[in-house]
Amino acid sequence: MRMSSLRQYHVISGRRVVATRRGPSAREVALDYLRAMGCKRDEIVYYGTDGVSWRGAVYRAEPVEPVEQPLELIELPPVSPR
Repeated sequence: MRMSSLRQYHVISGRRVVATRRGPSAREVALDYLRAMGCKRDEIVYYGTDGVSWRGAVYRAEPVEPVEQPLELIELPPVSPR
């Protein structure tokens, strides 16, 4: 079995999640989002390890928290027909 080094991230602009993508790092995911929107690489400014800016708008990426799965299913009693 092969382990994937890609994680899932939310791309955030302001207070809104604008996309959910998989990638190797938060910065790469934010950069990929802007490049997919047609932004030119020379117009993009890097901010820290998790953000980029394009024409004044700042986009950052945060890892998506994994959803906990229930440990066991609870079996309900059968429903009687009416």
